[in-house]
Amino acid sequence: MRPLTPLAALAALAALSTVTACGGADDGGDPKGKSGGGTVTVRIPDPGNAGVLARGKKDGSLDKALAAVGAKVAWTGSAGPFAPAAQAMNAGRLDIATGSITSGITSLSQSPGFAFFTATDPDPVGEGILVREGSDITSVQDLVGRKVAVNKGGTGEYLLLKALAKAGIPADKVERVYLRPDQTAAVFNAGQVDAWAVWSTYAVAEIGTGKARFVADGAAIGSDNYSLNAVRSGFAKEHPEIVRALYAYLHEHSAKEKKDPAAYLNVFTDAGPTAVNGKAKDVQIAFTGKGGTVDPIGPEDIERFETVARFYADQKVTPGKVDIAAHLLDVEKLS
Repeated sequence: MRPLTPLAALAALAALSTVTACGGADDGGDPKGKSGGGTVTVRIPDPGNAGVLARGKKDGSLDKALAAVGAKVAWTGSAGPFAPAAQAMNAGRLDIATGSITSGITSLSQSPGFAFFTATDPDPVGEGILVREGSDITSVQDLVGRKVAVNKGGTGEYLLLKALAKAGIPADKVERVYLRPDQTAAVFNAGQVDAWAVWSTYAVAEIGTGKARFVADGAAIGSDNYSLNAVRSGFAKEHPEIVRALYAYLHEHSAKEKKDPAAYLNVFTDAGPTAVNGKAKDVQIAFTGKGGTVDPIGPEDIERFETVARFYADQKVTPGKVDIAAHLLDVEKLS
């Protein structure tokens, strides 16, 4: 995913314009709690209308869990692509964010000020190579000579390159069209690209219309694209007990979400652009039910992270192999 249901992510443009707009007392400008009687403020992107954090925001359970360790949440901006969130953590304006291992690796290659503390297994059914219904593309091999939309350095580019590598197709046989995810649906539906390497945040709406399908999903591609939660390094050092409490909350409630995905959709409203209804709702429920839960990062996870880092270096997505292991925390041993 996914730890925080993919629909919790809003448009990338919103994230770019708001996730870094932090500062001041109301939005977490006092992370050490100097003006809050010792209460520590945890700055997290607003989760929107779906997922574990959205439900926790509405029912007060997240506030209760954080209050038990002397903390409170300040929602800053909107959840979205990891890159701008990583920049905000690096600048000390955000404390927690969610992203994929793929976007995490590219962000780690740029003087990171954050580390990852949870892992959720790669999404087997909600990410992949999307094509329009009626397309003559029926396999990865059919992508040769075609245009595929991807987000540069993130999940989309990884999924395409991974699919091509598995099929034995040189990467330069397919034209990558670099687009922001929030820009891509219109381009895809207009036929300006032949396929879209994408994850469930955006795939659900397209598949829900009945006008698109995966030609290869995460399982078929052999994706190692974990979803991770990141914490600002300084915050983890100063407040390990809060990071542990947040992990425990995410772990418990992501398991509940997996068992009852519908309860975590349309948390605040069942109408408007952030709501999911009709066939798209059924698609999202099916995807979430087959997804993973938020867990500690284990040795087997690290091995797969390293595989992605080597793959990105081999594919020249990063200038060299990123030392991902140097930026991982054992959340169960934080002290």
